[in-house]
Amino acid sequence: MHSWTDTLRFAFQPVVNLTTGGVAALEILARPEAGDILAEARRDPELDGRLAVLAVRAAARKETLLPLHVNVFAGTLADLGGLTPLHAAVREAGRLPWEVTIDIGPPYTHVPQQALLEAVGALRAQGFRISADGVGDGDAPLRLLTDMAPDLVKLDASLLTRPSAVRAMRTLCDQLGALLSVEGVETELQCAAAESAGAQLAQGMLFAPPARLPAADVYLPPRSPGAAAPPWSGPSVREFVRPAALLPATASAGQVRALLTGSPEVSGVLLVDAHGVPVRSVHRSRFLLSMSGRYGHALYADRPAAKLGDPPRTVGVDATAWQVLDVVAVGGRDRTSDDVAVVDRYGRCVGVVRLADLVRALAETRVEEAAGLNPLTRLPGSDSITGEVDRRIADGWTFALSWLDVDHFKQVNDGAGFAAGDELIRSVGRALQQSASGNTRVGHIGGDDFLVLADPEGLDPLAASVLDASWSAGGRPVSLSLATIVCLPGSVTNHRQAAACLAPLKKAAKSIGGASWVLGRAGLPGHEVRRGTETSAAPAGCGVVEPGRS
Repeated sequence: MHSWTDTLRFAFQPVVNLTTGGVAALEILARPEAGDILAEARRDPELDGRLAVLAVRAAARKETLLPLHVNVFAGTLADLGGLTPLHAAVREAGRLPWEVTIDIGPPYTHVPQQALLEAVGALRAQGFRISADGVGDGDAPLRLLTDMAPDLVKLDASLLTRPSAVRAMRTLCDQLGALLSVEGVETELQCAAAESAGAQLAQGMLFAPPARLPAADVYLPPRSPGAAAPPWSGPSVREFVRPAALLPATASAGQVRALLTGSPEVSGVLLVDAHGVPVRSVHRSRFLLSMSGRYGHALYADRPAAKLGDPPRTVGVDATAWQVLDVVAVGGRDRTSDDVAVVDRYGRCVGVVRLADLVRALAETRVEEAAGLNPLTRLPGSDSITGEVDRRIADGWTFALSWLDVDHFKQVNDGAGFAAGDELIRSVGRALQQSASGNTRVGHIGGDDFLVLADPEGLDPLAASVLDASWSAGGRPVSLSLATIVCLPGSVTNHRQAAACLAPLKKAAKSIGGASWVLGRAGLPGHEVRRGTETSAAPAGCGVVEPGRS
């Protein structure tokens, strides 16, 4: 008698890291040859749980080392109170729970939320990672999403037509400590939209279709020149995480050798304890060199691999690429090519980063930054500042955007000469840089014009550093004008609107003789004169036009 499992097959679809272009994980998809077993599984929790077990076993037969994503309906978890058979299947397959992400999918309607949250807690306690699937195109309540605190949120590609919603979800993910992925990406335009909106992962037909064999290579469109620049503190280590080759701390040298010789793409193996915390790091070349020496196999094959390993180098998931380089710099030169383990807040390994990936990305970042620097002051240009303005708007920050220039600069150049004018500009730029602290960013947008992005509480010392100083060019006294717009969350929607609010303040500041400073608030009329005396009534400020009105 035939069983329904006889006609069931599984396909693997890559989850792609949008920064590195590598395969971060494999989602296992049930592909029945007849019938709609998924519809039955939605109604039958026992069947759904059985499918999850079979998915893990199918992956084990393909001998893939990549992390796995296993689909389970929310109702299944709430009804079964966890997936004990799945944990056993993962163990039997020689995998570790933290290598498996449970993709919890809709429907959520009528699912007992407390029971679901308890089941999620049980899975997390066992070491599984949690993904909220079908967000944005399903029925997942926002409160439930935050209570689940998933490690990954998967959005439907249809939301890419609403980039503000995707950016808002990225902000929420950052608060939850989760990664953001987009499913169903089919075109290069969708891929570019996912990247610009801040998604770190994606999957879809564009990269690779679901296949019976795990894909080793995927297509990644070339990054567009207008792609968002990395954060000022450096790219996040999350963008470079590769799957880690993990073995128990008790693994023998023979087991490590078998893994390395059977997987040429693996550069090293991490030995982890029962909780997934790295205890030793085995470097591929050094290990195989020891094993290939005279009597090497006879001496080491049955002995613990830990004896041929080194203390692991680790960084947290919130580290930046520059912090990883600091970790790599510590220790002997022979370890510079070692993988660095990325660990979660419990110290469990979630992947590795390779030095080559970091150096390549940071070099590209520096080239891009250098290309945008003003040759006179070596300060960033307007693109860097406006890009950061948009990021702060998307993240819901309160910020102050200021414009600064030299009064009557053409007359200064004509009277003192361009060399004296250039030196004045360099001096003003240095003063702004020296006064910048915390989140303050200074840009030179050309000529005598500077842009300063700061927190409102940092405005007074910054203004004092340039307005209270004595400036001159070729012995001629010079004054500066400063205009500032303070933007609260929701008061502006992008850097263009912030700049439009700043324009009338700039005009008001220039109408004041001597050193001047005018401050306004986005969405409110009028302005405040903080330096100088206004001689004419020049209303300034900006109002935000409501949607649908003109």
